Amino acid sequence: MPAWIALLRAVNVGGTGKLAMSDLKAMCDELGFASAKTYIASGNVVFKSGKPEAAIKAALAKRLETYAGKPVGVLVRSAAEMAQISADNPFPKLAPNRTVALFLDRAPPADALEGVRGQKDEKICLGRRVIYVHYGDGIGSSKLVIPAAKAGTARNMNTVATLAKMAAGL
Repeated sequence: MPAWIALLRAVNVGGTGKLAMSDLKAMCDELGFASAKTYIASGNVVFKSGKPEAAIKAALAKRLETYAGKPVGVLVRSAAEMAQISADNPFPKLAPNRTVALFLDRAPPADALEGVRGQKDEKICLGRRVIYVHYGDGIGSSKLVIPAAKAGTARNMNTVATLAKMAAGL
């Protein structure tokens, strides 16, 4: 059975979208996902499932909406794709805690960088279903706005690498 990673959007950040990771694991278990394990409290879970990506996303999104009473953004990646995202990091010599992968449902549009606002020292690079950003001064002080990433969710490269490793070990 293949390993998958689900990334939830806007969970346990800034006081919104509270979700205990034990509840997330229990939901995955209820949905029949095997060997579910969460990682840090920002909505990351790895598991095994024989279902295709779209079915996993739909089932988890529906279950989370029932739990939260509102839609919760869910992005899903295979273990192989997560490992490739880590390997494809265009900023490998820069601080991994200041470099993020902004996960998207589909490839960013070719003109994704045209609408960018507030860019200072940030470096941006488009990937397959991801936008990589290195925040030179840190994400906390950045004013960067990438409209193409509005419905996505970001994880720093340390988290991406850890999730890839966890999924590979299932």
